[in-house]
Amino acid sequence: MKALNLTTQRQAVYDVIKQSNDHPTAAEVMNRLMEKGYNLAYGTVYNSLRYLTDKQLIRELKLGESASRYDARTDEHQHIICEVCGQVDEVMTEVPKDWEKAVATETGYAVHHAHVVFGGVCPDCQTKRNK
Repeated sequence: MKALNLTTQRQAVYDVIKQSNDHPTAAEVMNRLMEKGYNLAYGTVYNSLRYLTDKQLIRELKLGESASRYDARTDEHQHIICEVCGQVDEVMTEVPKDWEKAVATETGYAVHHAHVVFGGVCPDCQTKRNK
């Protein structure tokens, strides 16, 4: 991997994502930067997100929504999305290896990794529904 070139702007974007537990969108990253007193152009934020993703410092999550979300946690894990409020949480349960083998057999692909996105209703929304 090439040497990192973490400019002040890239570091600020990285810090916002590292400090977030909610897998923010680019717009949410931008808002959090403004709250911290940064005045970055949207292009700078998007370019920083792309750079950090390319360098594998963060993960870009395409979870079936219109906007990508970003995660500073790069170890292997899955995600679950609340179908009511849109909250995204991490799932640490491993994808069974036999799933990967079955997919490889079905498709002929050499499977290198899997990212499973679960859908459901979060505990808060379940509570609100049951009131």
